Amino acid sequence: MQIALTIAGSDSGGGAGIQADLKTFQHFGVFGTSVITAITAQNTLGVSAVHPVPIGVVEAQLAALAADLPPAAVKTGMLATAPLVTAIAAALGRGGFGPYVLDPVMVATSGDRLLDADAEREVRNRLVPLAAVVTPNLDEAAILTGVAVTDVASMERAGHALLQLGARAALIKGGHLPGETLTDVLVTRTGSRHFVHRRIPTRSTHGTGCTLSAAITAGLAIRHGAGGLPDIETVVGEALDYLHRAIATAPGLGHGHGPVNHAAS
Repeated sequence: MQIALTIAGSDSGGGAGIQADLKTFQHFGVFGTSVITAITAQNTLGVSAVHPVPIGVVEAQLAALAADLPPAAVKTGMLATAPLVTAIAAALGRGGFGPYVLDPVMVATSGDRLLDADAEREVRNRLVPLAAVVTPNLDEAAILTGVAVTDVASMERAGHALLQLGARAALIKGGHLPGETLTDVLVTRTGSRHFVHRRIPTRSTHGTGCTLSAAITAGLAIRHGAGGLPDIETVVGEALDYLHRAIATAPGLGHGHGPVNHAAS
């Protein structure tokens, strides 16, 4: 069994963050480990409190896993502060963690910025160049690249800009596009591919970005750990199909934006 690592915040509501990642890892048959960067008090209605974990404790978690349970692939989600981003980039840069998936959690569903300007700059300069794939939504792609991202054409341009920043692949998520059809754009060194899905009318969308990036991480862990060369298009396609099923079969929990079904077959 391959090991996958998530470095992210804890969601008390269980629909996003560490909890969503570990559920997704389990679904794909990889062993999930975690480094918690922040503790949040939240539910389907929103976040009421955030407590960043001290940097020393984050570094101790990373060191413990590197020494005994090195992952075949790793992802990051909510990183909370610029010093945390710097510390995690340093650890990932030392190697030994397998392919890295960057989910740049920068903008809340409400549109509120989740990182200050210093942290955003550290993500752009320190983490993007380490990423096997970076998975921003439209707002996050705009923050990382400095250009407006509002349609499929600008999504492709943003993807190429992220490659110029050092990422080996970029998946620009189209969930915030208008219309009945959603397009996610994958840009790699060899070209681009569009993944098209029909929009599912639902309020159960909490944790979709976490779930998708965790599914990609699991796919990379399985292939990398077995000694194969990961086919990023196949891995991304399988992850998007899983997320689509998870949304379609969501349990409808809570009074706000509910969680998806991480056990979707």
